[in-house]
Amino acid sequence: MRAKLAGLTFFLFFAAATISAQEGGQPGSATNSPDYAAVNCSGFISDNVPADIRIISGEESNLKITFAHGDYVYINRGRDKGVQVGDRFSVVRPTKDPVDVPWFKWQHKLIKAMGQFYVDAGDLRVVNVQPNVSIAEVGMSCGYMQRGDIVRPFVERPSPPFKDASAFDHFAPASGKRVAMIVAGLDNTQLYGKNSTVYVNLGSNQSVRVGDYFRIFRYEGTLAETAPQTKNYQYELYGFGSAHAKYSWRDLPREVIGEGIVINEGPNASTVFITYSSLPIYAGDYIELE
Repeated sequence: MRAKLAGLTFFLFFAAATISAQEGGQPGSATNSPDYAAVNCSGFISDNVPADIRIISGEESNLKITFAHGDYVYINRGRDKGVQVGDRFSVVRPTKDPVDVPWFKWQHKLIKAMGQFYVDAGDLRVVNVQPNVSIAEVGMSCGYMQRGDIVRPFVERPSPPFKDASAFDHFAPASGKRVAMIVAGLDNTQLYGKNSTVYVNLGSNQSVRVGDYFRIFRYEGTLAETAPQTKNYQYELYGFGSAHAKYSWRDLPREVIGEGIVINEGPNASTVFITYSSLPIYAGDYIELE
């Protein structure tokens, strides 16, 4: 069933998100670290984002539903709060999956335990300060901004260096370090490849740091997906042979399918940029610290 779903969604997914799963070929990267947009438009998970500063309106508000690069927006902080021309801010928005249908059995419970998901909407630069409000120009926009979006002082995010992807080991043994899951992806996606952004349920409370690498793997024979699966497919398939004995997922080698680098960390979750994938990767696949 997984293969059928992937086949049906591949074209739309890749056309819309411009993300490609690197199947076969040589692992590698044309750059040495995630680019600015990959790092600053990646989203994050946290339970501690102050929401006292907001976008309250903007120029041409009688015509514009949303705001983007080059537009002027108004924020509810001015000279009385120490805002100055040239100050930079980030704009974020809490979000949740509007479909709200779990891809694997524990997805909803893990998402709840990880914290609140936030979208990065972009950044602002103040161009005019008044007593109680300020006017800011939208610089980089990751998507769109809207009235009520949360505004926070801009903090430069690090872009950690990639390691040499040619050293990827398809048969790597277990590292013995913490194991968790890919729980969700940027824009509520469930299918990922190289250059995708995903969220995992390990964070700073579990000693994860920006720049750490996760290895991505799965087991054959697990039935965690909510999509229908053929029971015991790992050792028997009706009409196409069977093994001489039963083999559970514990009895078979794991399948190492990719790796990614941590680009943002929260208390109980991290944002991971996938640097290599040999096969399509799904929410519910396992990860371990390398």
